[in-house]
Amino acid sequence: MTTVRVALVQAAWTGDKESMIEAHEGYAREAAAAGAQLVCFQELFYGPYFGITQDSKYYDYAESVPGPTVARFQALAAELGIVMVLPVYEEEQPGVLYNTAAVVDSDGRYLGKYRKHHIPHLDRFWEKFYFRPGNLGYPVFETSVGKVGVYICYDRHFPEGWRALGLAGAEIVFNPNASKPSLSNRLWELEQPTAAAANGYFVAVPNRVGAETGEYGDDAVPFYGTSYIADPMGNFVGEKASSENPELLVRDLDMDLIRRARTDWQFYRDRRPDSYGDLVRP
Repeated sequence: MTTVRVALVQAAWTGDKESMIEAHEGYAREAAAAGAQLVCFQELFYGPYFGITQDSKYYDYAESVPGPTVARFQALAAELGIVMVLPVYEEEQPGVLYNTAAVVDSDGRYLGKYRKHHIPHLDRFWEKFYFRPGNLGYPVFETSVGKVGVYICYDRHFPEGWRALGLAGAEIVFNPNASKPSLSNRLWELEQPTAAAANGYFVAVPNRVGAETGEYGDDAVPFYGTSYIADPMGNFVGEKASSENPELLVRDLDMDLIRRARTDWQFYRDRRPDSYGDLVRP
């Protein structure tokens, strides 16, 4: 059996960028000490979830990718020998901003980035104020522990990207989140395990936790944590994380399940792309 030990971080907002980065450096060290080979942080990990409001002061959280924060974690990845998925706020150039995740290999090499494709604009999820839609496709990164893809938060409601990652060979897809109680609660239980089963890979889902009242007062929403991993048959790998508290979730993934699931359910063989043309018309 081939096993990969994966860690997910669900964290509460500390109040400033530097302390948030330091907290995640601590989580990475804790993950490595627990034997994790790969760690993923939550959406926009070093800041508050600023989609709560529409305020240009939060543009200051954006930086180049790769850039100073990614470089800092590249050095840590090399020190610890651990693969990292780093969801950050990217500035490609002034006024051109993306919700991005950088992927760093266990030797510290920057492998590339994914930019969130689907951008919501809903009550206290005012993301079109902050982000352009992603334009780098659905890359799969060859890491030291396997083929890794990324899909970010609201992306998860769109099955097309999940399938694109599977067709590109993804074995583990990370879906970092900032999800709050509302219509999403039932979908939280359904969508990622369904995507895992439909595509025959692992889906790993870190989520924010707690209400960022120090930043947003009465407008703050209570992010519900419950980070988890679903296997290629759609089952949860162990229990979900806490719904209220920060946590490092560490799970062992049996990578042999990918071949077993795809052998038992021949979804890739039985696809009919010749019949799907209408699905991609505007």
